[in-house]
Amino acid sequence: MEQLLRVGVITTTHGIRGEVKVFPTTDDIHRFDDLDEVILQNKREQLTLHVEHVKYFKNIVIVKFKEYNNINDVEMFRKCDLFVTRENAVPLEEGEYFICDIIGAQVKNEEDGNVIGKVKDVLETGANLVFLIESNEGKELLFPSIPECIKKVDVEKMEVIAHVMPGLMELGQ
Repeated sequence: MEQLLRVGVITTTHGIRGEVKVFPTTDDIHRFDDLDEVILQNKREQLTLHVEHVKYFKNIVIVKFKEYNNINDVEMFRKCDLFVTRENAVPLEEGEYFICDIIGAQVKNEEDGNVIGKVKDVLETGANLVFLIESNEGKELLFPSIPECIKKVDVEKMEVIAHVMPGLMELGQ
């Protein structure tokens, strides 16, 4: 289980006082309001940074770190990921899970219990999540994460129970 969860990616600088624009990779953009500390991953190291203040502009978060006060200090952070520890993650409700926790989970057919494959990735579309499943035969299958298709996700067992809707098994390549 991954201990760091990505909450955003720095896209560019903002102004001259050391602020950065962050593209959020979290469901709740306003979760940045409650962040005191983030971990920045650059090419060489991880830096623990402290959030001084946050502003919002459309779908972008503008963040100012206490450690930096100049545009020249934050230029090098372009395209760097921002993470939080699990302790600083948003508490999950019943039935919720972090996507990274189900990558690699076995997907079983609801009807017969046979293994369909493993979760290779979870794609975020505008309407709903889509599970990208690599079948036992090496085909890629797309299962929408809707109650009619994904019946149960068990993070502890690394298992997903799915109802195979007509046509889903033929979509792979």
